[in-house]
Amino acid sequence: MKKYVPSWHDDEVRALSELAAGFFEREVVANNEKWEAQRRIDRDVWHTAGQLGLLCCSIPEEYGGGGGTFAHDLAVFEAQGYAGDLAFGVSVHSGIVAHYINEYGTEEQKRTWLPGMASGQILGAIGMTEPGAGSDLKAIRTTAVRDGDHYVVNGSKTFITNGSSADMIVLAVKTDPKAGARGISLLIVDLRDCSGFTVGRVLDKVGQHAADTSELSFVDVRVPVSNRLGEEGRGFGQLVAQLVQERLIIAAQASGAMNRAVEETVAYVKSRQAFGHSLFEFQNTAFELAECQTIARTCEVFLDHCIREHLRGDLDAAEAAMAKYWLTDKQCEVVDRCVQLHGGYGYMREYLVARMYEDARVQKIYAGANEVMKGIIAKSL
Repeated sequence: MKKYVPSWHDDEVRALSELAAGFFEREVVANNEKWEAQRRIDRDVWHTAGQLGLLCCSIPEEYGGGGGTFAHDLAVFEAQGYAGDLAFGVSVHSGIVAHYINEYGTEEQKRTWLPGMASGQILGAIGMTEPGAGSDLKAIRTTAVRDGDHYVVNGSKTFITNGSSADMIVLAVKTDPKAGARGISLLIVDLRDCSGFTVGRVLDKVGQHAADTSELSFVDVRVPVSNRLGEEGRGFGQLVAQLVQERLIIAAQASGAMNRAVEETVAYVKSRQAFGHSLFEFQNTAFELAECQTIARTCEVFLDHCIREHLRGDLDAAEAAMAKYWLTDKQCEVVDRCVQLHGGYGYMREYLVARMYEDARVQKIYAGANEVMKGIIAKSL
């Protein structure tokens, strides 16, 4: 079948997508057993990604980035999903953390952090989720109390991507615990030689085993006031604004994963024999794959629309929520059906589709659970 060519894929974006696909296959997926055993991906992989220009693609060149549009970043994230990897935390690093700094940071903050992030020398994380606060960001309890020209930070974060490896983190804190959403601020915390900061467990997850998703603790950590992103109390608005882009990232990864799952399964059922025929020759198999391919294609088309809207600055929170909810739901459905068509081998982790099955489930939870996405959509009606 002819592949769908998204409208946002010009020659440059397409070339970057192909470069990224080769990188993920060669550097990440090929070494999956090693990464899973040590629960993190080696730093030299980040350096390689930086050298290839796969990090911070849409950050301005003056700050070390690629100088492209967000379409360039999305091409990398979509290629990651297609490769069958969701463990390398590039979407958080390049698609989220770098954009908080570029959007809200001072000139000094941009020049301090962005060039190192683009080269892979500085690894970024974002700290929103807490043991008692997930999709409800207003419920965070980590505090930052002003003490002269510093904030004193106390609290804990969990489910933090790149948590045990990060050199810096954009941290959501309560600078005024009595002010609700208006009491939230964002701080850049330098985690290198940071007194009072500790990494807890690297979490034992159902999937994404190579990702160093971690628990973090902050006890009387002193952070210069100059490390605050924007004005005090503006953090919740900053988080809400950037979540639109974050949800589009996840949708792009889901689209790539669906297409790869279908391709892998078509190849498998054509080679696998049962009762004297290939599995593909059975009508049920053919119809299942026809439905999965149709789902993947319609998701691609909707994603294409959302990306065009985003590149024009017109994608609203409701449509971003639709993309995140719908594509991750369909990702889980398509991958599950592809596992079924693999039979017993679909449950063996040596097969890519089995690992994709493990990795897909959390897509419906992070960046706002899909139930929350439906609430956002409903409020817009």
